[in-house]
Amino acid sequence: MLETIEMKEVVDIALKAGEAVMEIYEKDFSIEYKDDKSPLTDADKKAHDIITEGLNKIVVRSTQHAAQESALPILSEEGRDIPYEERRNWEYYWCVDPIDGTKEFIKKNGEFTVNIALIHKETPVLGVVFAPAIGELFWAKKGEGAYKTMLDDGCWMMDDEIFGSAKKLPLKHSTSDIQDSTLTIVASKSHLNEETQKLIDHLTSNIQHPTFISKGSSLKLLMVAEGSADIYPRLAPTMEWDTAAADAIVRETGKMTCQYDHRLSTSDQRPLVYNKKELLNPWFVVV
Repeated sequence: MLETIEMKEVVDIALKAGEAVMEIYEKDFSIEYKDDKSPLTDADKKAHDIITEGLNKIVVRSTQHAAQESALPILSEEGRDIPYEERRNWEYYWCVDPIDGTKEFIKKNGEFTVNIALIHKETPVLGVVFAPAIGELFWAKKGEGAYKTMLDDGCWMMDDEIFGSAKKLPLKHSTSDIQDSTLTIVASKSHLNEETQKLIDHLTSNIQHPTFISKGSSLKLLMVAEGSADIYPRLAPTMEWDTAAADAIVRETGKMTCQYDHRLSTSDQRPLVYNKKELLNPWFVVV
């Protein structure tokens, strides 16, 4: 089923959502607050509408019923609450975060992203992440590699040039690990808590020249995917839609988003899984 989905169609949806988001970003906009006190803007809602409308037009053939074609279900941060009893039997579904980094969007620092992932059972197998304010576009499809391209300001029409100009990830292969004299760590700009700081202090305790980068949204996972950071620890709450698209890209570069367990070595950590009964991610490390 995965092979029938055209990457360009999904990228085009992300570009259209990003264009609409930027129209709002460049003006004054209203801010609401959800029950969990997280912010919500008109841009979140507009991007959600564009993405869900676009994904609903992508019709695929069922693997269980060869003659049956339909759109895949969508799990979106700004969509309705879908009970686990309904979700648990999904073979494939879209996992969407219309804007990851709404706090960065509100601060207008540019570090927010549009995120679309395809999940197969519990594993992300396709991902598109678009950071419209800084023109960074990433995508990956299982078995086909992960890519990044830079887009000119406002020039976001889907065409072959976008794919032709892309560079395969990782852009550079890090030679650092936690035993070396150098290590580059990326962490949250808005959610750096005490637990994460303690882990960072531990990781750098024997490092002569550690580098720390603060970044917003799913761009942190992508820094590891492209090789500009060695590790991203996240010992704080995130939801599945926060990580799914970037996680698909991370995995296609040969790296992994792992559930953090201090008792295990990095190589023994288990990958994040998706479509759990509880959509809250465990603590994780991208490496």
